[in-house]
Amino acid sequence: MSRNLFLSITNFIRNVERLFLPHGGHPPALALAGFQHEHSGISTQSKPSEFSLKQLIGDGMLWAVPKHRRSVEKRLSRKFGYPEYVWKPLKEKRNIRSCLQCGHNYEMGVLCPFCYQKVLKETELMQEKIQEKLGLDPVDKEVIVLYEGEKAEQSAEELKGKRIVEMKKPRPMWFTKNLLQKSTQQMSETKEVKPSDLG
Repeated sequence: MSRNLFLSITNFIRNVERLFLPHGGHPPALALAGFQHEHSGISTQSKPSEFSLKQLIGDGMLWAVPKHRRSVEKRLSRKFGYPEYVWKPLKEKRNIRSCLQCGHNYEMGVLCPFCYQKVLKETELMQEKIQEKLGLDPVDKEVIVLYEGEKAEQSAEELKGKRIVEMKKPRPMWFTKNLLQKSTQQMSETKEVKPSDLG
């Protein structure tokens, strides 16, 4: 195998030399001293051999061509895949649910993207308003965000010692007040649980 490969490469190089050096051998400027070449006039050939594409290509240009035809089963499996492992054509999704709040469709196991974007935009507005009102000073007091008309409902004792940020628009229907309550509160001595500010 290696001998055939070496002979094929040698024949290919010789054919390329015949193509680019039609008179054979190196020109006199690059020829070695005492080396017989066709430019010296000692050569017996009267004229160079004619160029042949078959001699140039030989057997060395078609090595990467497949030798066997791909079967129908192989072609179909490459096109469509295997039903047991990977099935490439489109399949119906059975994990699509409809959101109860907005009615948009979403994939089961994740949040509704429409509702999430709505909450994200509202949160960004609240953050911008807090930064505009309080700046970048360290927060040493609790910050309360109140919407339009909610400041009158709060008593003076509830607002005492707290920073108030007012949003100049009514509260959205889906944004209830209990969402802003602290999740971690001090432990109380009583065991009674009372709901507060439920929407």
